[in-house]
Amino acid sequence: MTIFRPLAEIPPQRIWDGVLARVVEGARMSFAVVELAPNSRVGEHQHPNEQLGIVLQGSMTFTIGGEERLILAGDTYNIPGGVPHHAVTGPDGAVVIDTFAPVRADWERFAKEPLRPPVWP
Repeated sequence: MTIFRPLAEIPPQRIWDGVLARVVEGARMSFAVVELAPNSRVGEHQHPNEQLGIVLQGSMTFTIGGEERLILAGDTYNIPGGVPHHAVTGPDGAVVIDTFAPVRADWERFAKEPLRPPVWP
């Protein structure tokens, strides 16, 4: 395990079309800096992991358990495990930090892409 690592040295993984995640994993939790392209869609899905997040830049319309909300930079969200959710980004896209407990092990199936500079910071 690497204790310190610049975000720019973490290869992005394509999670959805227009959605790249740079993932950091610990023993019991993971987090990702997720870059979402303008007007991109994250289809409805659910997972057993609890998910907490914050929008760093941009906007997205997020639907969690049937409740829809436009969220902007500085807004947070809390998705209990097993709750369906989906999102659509605004015209400028979005960058969010998502945290998961336990570790989001199912993301191991996504290939790592070549390094490129992150959108944020």
